[in-house]
Amino acid sequence: MSVLIQISDPHFGTEQEPVVAALRELIRESDPALVVLSGDITQRARRGQFEAARQFMEALETTNLVVPGNHDIPLFNLIARFFYPYSNYERAFGCELEPEFESDSLLVIGLNTTRPKRRKDGELSSEQIERVSQRLSRARPGQLRIVVTHQPVHVIREQDIPNLLRGHKPAVRAWSAAGADIIMGGHIHLPYVRPLRECFSGVRGGLWAVQAGTALSHRVRDGVPNSVNVLRYPGEQRWSCTVERWDYAATSCKFELLGSHQLELDRVEGRLLENAPAPA
Repeated sequence: MSVLIQISDPHFGTEQEPVVAALRELIRESDPALVVLSGDITQRARRGQFEAARQFMEALETTNLVVPGNHDIPLFNLIARFFYPYSNYERAFGCELEPEFESDSLLVIGLNTTRPKRRKDGELSSEQIERVSQRLSRARPGQLRIVVTHQPVHVIREQDIPNLLRGHKPAVRAWSAAGADIIMGGHIHLPYVRPLRECFSGVRGGLWAVQAGTALSHRVRDGVPNSVNVLRYPGEQRWSCTVERWDYAATSCKFELLGSHQLELDRVEGRLLENAPAPA
């Protein structure tokens, strides 16, 4: 069993210490193969905020995959934003903005969807879409194939449509054809799991959007508490995985299991089903 924990939008600089301690404990108890941090690591891309995030991640003593979000490039310092937007990020997390993790059971591909010329909108280039498609096509049988972006490729509320990742439509179709199972994101502080076939024609039923809430920040929205995702994948040619939503409960000062989704993957003996039925 491979365990992956997705945390997103912690916005260090606005973190809450009881929630930080509770998340450390959840991760320690879960013993994940990988912790994914899907952007908006900081509130204002300041060096001290990145340093706090770095210390938090290092203290977990886990393997981590981190991608930047729009809050991780300077907003008000225009010289830094346009000439060295990732300097504080790179000081904390290294120069690789699009990291990758691979094991016998997992292939996780991180993407940098931030653009310094845009305030908060994310974007995918045709080169990024093609590169990820090529990498997915080389995945080994038995690997769960995950692409990590910051901005979402699918939203469930009309008010969030402006937050959709630019270039998401060709990306979803290309990555579906290349064998992706999950596109994982954050940005809107709203956790949900949805099959992408429900809104994209020609997409396999086994491709899912997995969105995380805000892990640590007091900047919660619409009454949704701090939240993280725990993904469990048995591997061994068993074509499903489980995504659990864990919410922080102030009454217990712990993250508690709210619910779970079983994600069916359209494969038979490691091969993609070309015409797999959409999940119910």
